[in-house]
Amino acid sequence: MNVRIAVTGLVATLLAIATSAAPAQIKVGVDLATTGPAASIGIPSKNVVAMWPKEIAGRKIEYIVLDDGSTPTGAVLNGRKLTSEEKIDVMVGPNTTPATIAMLDVLAESQTPMIALAASASIVLPMDAKRYWAFKMPQNDSLMATAVTKYMAEHGVKTLGFIGFSDAYGESWLTELNRLLDLRGIQLVDVERYNRTDTSVTGQVLKLMAANPDAILIAGAGTPSVTPQLALVQRAYKGQIYQTHGIATPEFLKVGGKDVEGTIFPTGPGVVALQLPGDVASKKVAVDFVKRYEAVYGPDSATQFACDAWGAWLVLADALPKALKVAQPGTPEFRKALRDAIESTRNLTVPQGVLNLSATDHQGFDQRARVMGKIVGNRFTFLSE
Repeated sequence: MNVRIAVTGLVATLLAIATSAAPAQIKVGVDLATTGPAASIGIPSKNVVAMWPKEIAGRKIEYIVLDDGSTPTGAVLNGRKLTSEEKIDVMVGPNTTPATIAMLDVLAESQTPMIALAASASIVLPMDAKRYWAFKMPQNDSLMATAVTKYMAEHGVKTLGFIGFSDAYGESWLTELNRLLDLRGIQLVDVERYNRTDTSVTGQVLKLMAANPDAILIAGAGTPSVTPQLALVQRAYKGQIYQTHGIATPEFLKVGGKDVEGTIFPTGPGVVALQLPGDVASKKVAVDFVKRYEAVYGPDSATQFACDAWGAWLVLADALPKALKVAQPGTPEFRKALRDAIESTRNLTVPQGVLNLSATDHQGFDQRARVMGKIVGNRFTFLSE
């Protein structure tokens, strides 16, 4: 009996030693809008998360994916759950600007690094104590606005109408336009706003039509970007319609149908990867990802947001081994080391461009991260002119 007790105790001790010696796994929290008006953005990102490797540098990785319902409130609740209860080492997402802005306080309080999948530069600028922990994958609006306004000026646009989301995404685009249009010799003749959940924008479109601009820019993302365009086409607007890089989803094409044909928009190289000329810096990485993604989810299924999510994994794959040399997962020291490793990312090619992050630039793309696109034959196509 005593021998049995001794053996049992020895086994328990050995198991405890083995358990304590096992390396801590890495915990990645993922907040996405997979329901609500931004679902067409969040679902492709969630698809990509399912493709992320489950181990790196000999460490297992656990991904905890939550849906914020396309609301800032949902994102904050998820952020608190992931940082306080799940004790994550890093956050990926949210994928809408209002949700990401709302998440900044949560990440700063818990000192958890975040790689956001939303676009607005206000997520990482101006640099302050909250944004110290925040990075983002999508191109800054300033980069895309520079490209699209240059294209407008080169193609004879002298007057422009604007309709955008009445949130941080729309306001960021309007700010960038106001900064650039005088330089381009373009006059902004009318500004309208609408909510992501609006089903009608008749009043705003009538005002835009009355201003008779040469072109109209719609500053929205996902399927809600279709609403103003349908109204403009139905009222026989004859000018050129431009959209932002937020439209690049199959759902936008499906909902818009023939009414979005001919739309011109700035986009990341990954969206039109298979059509890019060979001298585009990110073409090889972009084509590799698109082929892998479309092998699982079908032809023409890769989106701006899928590419961004794969880029987030490549950033983590580059940074995690560096952080593991400094501290163990599950500790404040590891989170800080991971933040520092992400900030030190240099010359990392991802589907959308080449990243060079720094203490003053938590986005890191240059002009190699943008191309112009056009919807032709209900497909996103590379615009070579």
